[in-house]
Amino acid sequence: MKIISLYDNQKGMLKKALKGDRNAQRMLYEKFSPKMLSVCRQYIKDRHFAEDVMISGFVKVFKGLHTFRNEGSFEGWVRRIMIREAISYLRKNQFVVFDSEQIDLVAEETVFQESSLQASEVQTLIDSLPVGYKMVFVLYVVEGYKHREIATMLDISESTSKSQFFKARNYLQQRISNLALAKESQ
Repeated sequence: MKIISLYDNQKGMLKKALKGDRNAQRMLYEKFSPKMLSVCRQYIKDRHFAEDVMISGFVKVFKGLHTFRNEGSFEGWVRRIMIREAISYLRKNQFVVFDSEQIDLVAEETVFQESSLQASEVQTLIDSLPVGYKMVFVLYVVEGYKHREIATMLDISESTSKSQFFKARNYLQQRISNLALAKESQ
């Protein structure tokens, strides 16, 4: 028996989905939903709310499918929609505060120390960040946006973005150090 991959022809699948083919839309959803849930989860602590955001993001994906021009990867295009949807959710449902205090960013650069933390422990630490810090941290470190782009996305100044990142990084470094000390003392 020969096994045929269902996702070999993504462009064909996109054309069918664009024409309203529900089966093609379902297949695209099944292919990309695990990664996109992970993207939403980076911003939203509660898995159930992250799933809701992902689903509403996919509704926007399928409604706006006609705007995808095949100029980049489809996955990247979907990812940007999910990020915007997560940010929109946070703005609507939580009080997001961006610290306007500016920090001298010429300060000595610190580097994350090597750690034996598991991915789930790192995610827990990131989840413990204040929402404003977390959004900037994830956009910069995980998604790779520049501070100028983050500032535009979040409607803050570039220096506020840098400040939020600096504070988030210091907070995480301190928490990682505390965890390392706690593990050593056991």
